[in-house]
Amino acid sequence: MSTSELAWFKSTYSSSGDGDCVEVALTPATVHVRDSKDRRGARLAVSSAAWGEFVAGDFKSPGS
Repeated sequence: MSTSELAWFKSTYSSSGDGDCVEVALTPATVHVRDSKDRRGARLAVSSAAWGEFVAGDFKSPGS
């Protein structure tokens, strides 16, 4: 699946205006993240498990 076929949605933590927003698209194994103001720019793609750890704040710094 190409990133243009993904169902992107705005984070619930983003404001309703035209401010700094994050959009997310989910697939069974991957979470895709992009800047809503630069939809053709860089995207972050991480495993669902890694995203869950990030959101939960359960991540460790390198070397820990």
